[in-house]
Amino acid sequence: MTTILALDTATEACSVALLHQGQHTFMDELSPRSHTQRILPMVDELLTQAGIDLRQVDYLAFGRGPGSFTGVRVGVGIAQGLAMGADLPVVALSNLHIMAEQAYQTLGATEVVALIDARMNEVYFTQLTKTADGWQDIIPEQVCAPEKAIAQIRQERNPTVVGTGWAAYPAFASADLGVIVSDITLPSARYMLPLALAQATQGRTQSALEIEPVYLRNEVTWKKLPHKQ
Repeated sequence: MTTILALDTATEACSVALLHQGQHTFMDELSPRSHTQRILPMVDELLTQAGIDLRQVDYLAFGRGPGSFTGVRVGVGIAQGLAMGADLPVVALSNLHIMAEQAYQTLGATEVVALIDARMNEVYFTQLTKTADGWQDIIPEQVCAPEKAIAQIRQERNPTVVGTGWAAYPAFASADLGVIVSDITLPSARYMLPLALAQATQGRTQSALEIEPVYLRNEVTWKKLPHKQ
């Protein structure tokens, strides 16, 4: 059976999850200022509970953003370090897709608007639909003003809204979009596992040297590991 370790630090949430012998275990914490101190102990705790070490993991999945700049950097750095140390193939997952998967798993939603508060009167935004091949972006991932997101949302699909962006900006509620607003506000690594398994099965993995964060803001840069071209 496939063993997958998933981790995410891209938002205020810090979470890890493990698929091992067909069983899902996970830990979630709200720790916006202590991701670097908490993520590795959480990983160690899940592996210890399962009675395995990192070398027995088949794939490592991580939340590649968008999210807070610091949180995304921490997640990518930890994923690179763990994957290099154990020579693991990596699955990079969108944090917007992770919340969409939670809406599907818990609410049965197949049409989702994902919004993460990006500060500076902007949101990280996409609209997605669930297909046989996974989540597909109807509206591409982008960072934009709430008003621009509102203008793009396709209301005829009756989407379910996830993420912190909706509550952060009153313009969304006042637009009378006719959407279903869920209580899903932050991504959780437990919902990364089915997404990661599907991508790994399809061979959609990367090496530790290939993975990069996704900020959506062009002016933000990522310092790559040595020897990466």
